[in-house]
Amino acid sequence: MVSNERTRRVGSNEAVFRELNAQLAGLREAKELSCVCECGELSCVESIVMTFDEYRQLRADDTTFAIHHGHAMDDVEDVIASNDRYQVVRKKPGLPAEVARATA
Repeated sequence: MVSNERTRRVGSNEAVFRELNAQLAGLREAKELSCVCECGELSCVESIVMTFDEYRQLRADDTTFAIHHGHAMDDVEDVIASNDRYQVVRKKPGLPAEVARATA
């Protein structure tokens, strides 16, 4: 069973990285964007390279996040896409998705 406190903490951590990446995207004009891994581990410093189109697609859904391979937290999210650079996870329905939407 997933604890509500852990779910909120993970969601809050991910929101911090999502906001940082949104700010970085606003500053760049290049075709690629170097983003911070949006996993729930606040100490993670892995970077991810994605195109601006990939980034815009990711941000179209408030419950999706780009993470480094192996950083998925199976109890709160599902891997929905993967490539050689990063994975995309979607928050599970209920509290994980609610926290993601509330922090978007």
